[in-house]
Amino acid sequence: MLRKAVCAVAVLAFSVGLVFAAEIRGVITKVSADGKTITFGKFDRETKSITDEKEYTVSSSVKVLKGKRNPDTKKLEAGEELQGGLSNDMFKNIGKRGVFATITTDDSGNVTQIVAGGGGRGKGKRNKQ
Repeated sequence: MLRKAVCAVAVLAFSVGLVFAAEIRGVITKVSADGKTITFGKFDRETKSITDEKEYTVSSSVKVLKGKRNPDTKKLEAGEELQGGLSNDMFKNIGKRGVFATITTDDSGNVTQIVAGGGGRGKGKRNKQ
């Protein structure tokens, strides 16, 4: 009887840990100079503005990956790792539109993975009229 209760508590604790880890899609609007915090918000398509900005602490072992859009699933998938992480040129001069990304947080709210890219049209895909 005690063994069943211990196993049930272990499964419950594991499940709660998975629930608190979240994957959030949005826009990185600011990276701190030391790279320990990012400001992240949601992009509102109707008003074409960034809303619900929140500051997140970045884990010391964060993985910063270049994202690639999968045409079949229409989702951003992790690609190769970006050289320099958050000090990459992509994050140095963030414009007013920000950098579209998907962040993964752990149960304490620290960012453990950033998949940057997507959400916009590439340079060669714009209509030049």
